[in-house]
Amino acid sequence: MPEDSSEKTPPKNTDEVALELMKFIAVTTGYGRGTPSAGFGGKGSRSSEEYADALLELFERCRGTVSKPSKPGK
Repeated sequence: MPEDSSEKTPPKNTDEVALELMKFIAVTTGYGRGTPSAGFGGKGSRSSEEYADALLELFERCRGTVSKPSKPGK
């Protein structure tokens, strides 16, 4: 059976899993973008550097979570 081109291969290591988790959280929550305002990019928005720093911080948090050993019985 040929593979469908839309199917993704499973992540190979914990950094890849952490990256996928970070992307999911960032996209679904708008993490790091600052407070949304009614279509205006005023005082509530962050600079691109601050946004990048927030995403790097999120990646490190995801990395720590993914690399934690699982608890027995769960």
